[in-house]
Amino acid sequence: MADDSEEEPAVVLGEGEPVEGAPLARVSARLMWGIEKSTVEAREGDTVVRTPDGPRELREILDDVEKTYFDTRQTFEDAIREVIGTGPVPTVDEDSDDNEATDEEVAESDEEVAEDSNE
Repeated sequence: MADDSEEEPAVVLGEGEPVEGAPLARVSARLMWGIEKSTVEAREGDTVVRTPDGPRELREILDDVEKTYFDTRQTFEDAIREVIGTGPVPTVDEDSDDNEATDEEVAESDEEVAEDSNE
């Protein structure tokens, strides 16, 4: 029977930095096993996967995988991890130059807001 008292969740979700890409486990959970490498590529090749070196498309990772058939989910995940490695996944750096809007972009955005409010 469930305890009605309020307890903290087992995993506390915080306000941390976002992480780009999908976890490998989420991608592998969407597939049925056994499956050919070409079928994985056709279904999930465009999916961006989290890796210790940053986000990468699964298609790019599969290019470096030698196996052509995955009989189980574990076989697939092991083959992918051989290519991408294991370790912490970097968070999105919100302070990086790539994420900063230029003065021109800010001006264009301000103009669009002004136009919308005049309509």
